[in-house]
Amino acid sequence: MVLIRRLALILAALTAPAWADRGRTREALARFEEIVELRREGGAFDSKAVLPLVVVSASPRYETTRDWFPAEASASLLRAFGAQGVRVCEACMRVRIDQVDGRLEQSSGPISLDEVRALDARYRGEAAPAKAGIWIDETASGVSVRVVDLNTAGILFAQNVDPELREYRGSARSFQMSAELERRISGNSITHAFVDLALYPGQHVSLEWADQWGATNANLSGIVLSIVDPVAGLGATYYRALEWGNILVGGKVILSLPTVIAQTQLGDDTEIIDPPITAVAVLRVPFGDSNYGAIATFSTNGVVGIGITLLNSSLLPVLP
Repeated sequence: MVLIRRLALILAALTAPAWADRGRTREALARFEEIVELRREGGAFDSKAVLPLVVVSASPRYETTRDWFPAEASASLLRAFGAQGVRVCEACMRVRIDQVDGRLEQSSGPISLDEVRALDARYRGEAAPAKAGIWIDETASGVSVRVVDLNTAGILFAQNVDPELREYRGSARSFQMSAELERRISGNSITHAFVDLALYPGQHVSLEWADQWGATNANLSGIVLSIVDPVAGLGATYYRALEWGNILVGGKVILSLPTVIAQTQLGDDTEIIDPPITAVAVLRVPFGDSNYGAIATFSTNGVVGIGITLLNSSLLPVLP
């Protein structure tokens, strides 16, 4: 009997209906509002191309949120896009009856963009036509949002949003990986900025701007501004990116400006701090996907340095 009772409890737990979590849904809507604000500031959500926005669907997932979710979603959209930029198409969410060729047609389920435009034209009055439609549905983890251009049918935004933005981060990471692979395949270059701080046991400090190029984007070349080893030096760099770990192996050839100026004024035998030309061998090892890495340097001045390198961190905003 005890075993049967335990099995019954387990079966009841497995078959119990899912309960709505209004807190998670509300937090997911708040994250969506933040995403809209950030994209608007970055120029991705152009109000002229999106507004007026018509709410085509606001579907709850649970019976207990049937009345609550549409109102909560509408309030969130009003906060995100403004009261003058959002209208609700209640007819889009109901069974639709139209007169076609002398007969009445009843339709339900997913609505077409032509129907959305027709309903908007019928009920908007003197207001401007809606430019985009939004479908926002409650999910187990948060909300699912889709924004579509009503004229071109182009998808302006499509994403699952949860309070922790796990799915959002995952899809963004996948898109970045795809974009990076396409860039490498096409051979398009990309500019990098490096700050090298090799401080032990010797010192080598420099700033670099390198362009990544080649059929597989495995080559990097650019300019370097050396601060230590040599002091106040200017030169060129070249690196080869290895497939394993994106490790960079290469070097720098740097001209010491104080030494060159002194030799020009006082003679070729003058050497103030550094020789006229210094070569530096470099090994960079990135730390995963972060903007940091380890660096090891060895220069013709006999200086060996180990330290940290900052990847794509520009101290001079006017440069790439």
